[in-house]
Amino acid sequence: MFKRSFPAVNDLFRNALHTSLMLFKIIIPISIATRFLQQWGVVDQFGLLLGPVMELVGLPGQMGLVWATAMATNIYGGMVVFATVAPGLNLSVAQVTVLSTMILVAHSLPVELRIAQKAGTRFRASVLIRVFGALLLGWLLHVSYQLSGTLQHANQALWSPPAIDPTWSAWLLAELRNMLIIFLIILTLMAVLQIMKKIGITTLMTRLLEPLLKLLGMSREAAPVTIIGMTLGLSYGGGLIIQEAQSGRLSKRDLFASVTLMGLCHSIFEDTLLMMVLGAHVSGIFWGRLLFSLVAIFLLVRLVNKLPERLFDLYLVRPVPVITANSADRVVG
Repeated sequence: MFKRSFPAVNDLFRNALHTSLMLFKIIIPISIATRFLQQWGVVDQFGLLLGPVMELVGLPGQMGLVWATAMATNIYGGMVVFATVAPGLNLSVAQVTVLSTMILVAHSLPVELRIAQKAGTRFRASVLIRVFGALLLGWLLHVSYQLSGTLQHANQALWSPPAIDPTWSAWLLAELRNMLIIFLIILTLMAVLQIMKKIGITTLMTRLLEPLLKLLGMSREAAPVTIIGMTLGLSYGGGLIIQEAQSGRLSKRDLFASVTLMGLCHSIFEDTLLMMVLGAHVSGIFWGRLLFSLVAIFLLVRLVNKLPERLFDLYLVRPVPVITANSADRVVG
């Protein structure tokens, strides 16, 4: 039995390692560059510039530094800055919900936008959609909470993250730990996907999602990769997303719609729970984000379908090398 299963396990391990290395090639240089930007104070300056923008969504200007940190690094970095800045500002639950939802839509941009780019979308299109999408959703939530008078009571965070060791050695250990976790998640995910395919769960999930995807203007082939991105997130599921993009199974328009939907609404369970411990309400960080993302993709797909192919290729998507079984490459489209 061991001899029969060993080749499958060996292939699984090698595929997970290959996929992880492909992802690490994106994460490592961007993480180092982001670390230097933090050390040089560039992120702090960006946060100051965002101060007036935060007032448009009903937040104190100091929250600009929180959002800037989350966009440049990750959600955890934003949470640490929030724990430092928020005390004394008397934030309401509505305000924390607005900020948290904006962070969920636009965070870890250097890494996640590069992954989206490798999967076939243009960098400029992705960054505009995510940043302005976060601002629009934040403004809509701010107006709705203000007009309805809901969630106006004082916020009470359930947890404050511990202080982060600023040394380079601590940062390096944290990055190595993150890469190990990413590899283990990818290995586990690949194993689970194989099991799901064998017992028919993937086919069932695709059939269940097909009506929704059809309504959004996407084909059923986009279901598996969309599920990965929305549940795991772009950082953890990024390697598999790029792998799927390079398989040639999805059209350019399906890829654009799928990756854009993942950008607006991904890691819907883990990230939502993280924001809840800061005091954010589920009405914004889960239901608001999910509904906004689905409506945005519904409208965006119909707008994009009216674009001539030349403009679509020029502004929204980029060629993706398709990896064939014999490792010969060609280009989608």
